[in-house]
Amino acid sequence: QVQLVESGGGLVQAGGSLRLSCAASGRTFSNYAMGWFRQAPGKEREFVAAISWHGGSTYYADSVKGRFTMSRDNAKNTVSLQMNSLTPEDTAVYYCAADKTLLVVTTGTPDYWGQGTQVTVSS
Repeated sequence: QVQLVESGGGLVQAGGSLRLSCAASGRTFSNYAMGWFRQAPGKEREFVAAISWHGGSTYYADSVKGRFTMSRDNAKNTVSLQMNSLTPEDTAVYYCAADKTLLVVTTGTPDYWGQGTQVTVSS
């Protein structure tokens, strides 16, 4: 099993920045593709970003391209999501996720999920 714990959520003004972190434990972290998802009130969960095993490839939803940056540190078993130029539309619970297959992270439902962390962007 893989356990994922998100942190770094909070309240930020529009135009500001926030950095989310996800700590992983359990199975070999470096062999998993990782992703970030978010779910706003009344909306379905949506894909935000993904990163390959070694961080060589990243993928972003169109809504966050150019504003969000995902990275990973396999030595520390962590992944991060740097969020810049935040808008109220970014308000959501953000979830960290992991799967052995990158395609599942980018287009499907990963096997492992964190508990989520709230991000609220005020205007």
